[in-house]
Amino acid sequence: MGVAERKAKEKEELRALILNAAKELFAEKGIDQTTIRSIAKEIEYSVGTVYLYFKDKNQILHELHSEGFLKLAKEMRTLFHVSDPMERLKALGRAYMSFALENTQMYDLMFNMRAPMEFVKEQEEQNWHEGSNAFDALRNTVKECMDQGYFKGHSLQPLSFTIWSCVHGMCSLYIRERVKGATGQDPEKLLYDAFEDFLLMLVKR
Repeated sequence: MGVAERKAKEKEELRALILNAAKELFAEKGIDQTTIRSIAKEIEYSVGTVYLYFKDKNQILHELHSEGFLKLAKEMRTLFHVSDPMERLKALGRAYMSFALENTQMYDLMFNMRAPMEFVKEQEEQNWHEGSNAFDALRNTVKECMDQGYFKGHSLQPLSFTIWSCVHGMCSLYIRERVKGATGQDPEKLLYDAFEDFLLMLVKR
């Protein structure tokens, strides 16, 4: 490895170190209570070093959001080959739940933590493809189901949002450890079974 390649690798590793430290601090202290200084202290680098990579905390937050949604969309894309749209919808739900349960810190950051208003405003002003791609995968599959006669009497956008909200709510309950007392059944299996039961109720409406 040449000097230039080694330096590029070192920069990428430090950038990843900053992002990982920020993710853990966001989860531990919350976004508002985490500062660039606290991130720098966590990785034992100067504040100036962090600013060499990110202009502010919001950029770090945006980068983590994008990283999470890219990973989620990638897992969903592996299911696009499933030809039956209803089976694909079930598989997408399971993939989404697996992502949430295996990446609890990232999932909380993506969906549950309250973001600063300036970050929310930036997201609204930008055409944020990473965030919309994951939802588009769900909505397109729901549309294919509707084209085949499923979900009669429903409208595409509200239905897609309802299905996502159901899965998100169950994942959030699991992450907050609010599922264990509901039943003696294995919590993860309960989530998968509940999602399929929910789809069945929608189909029978």
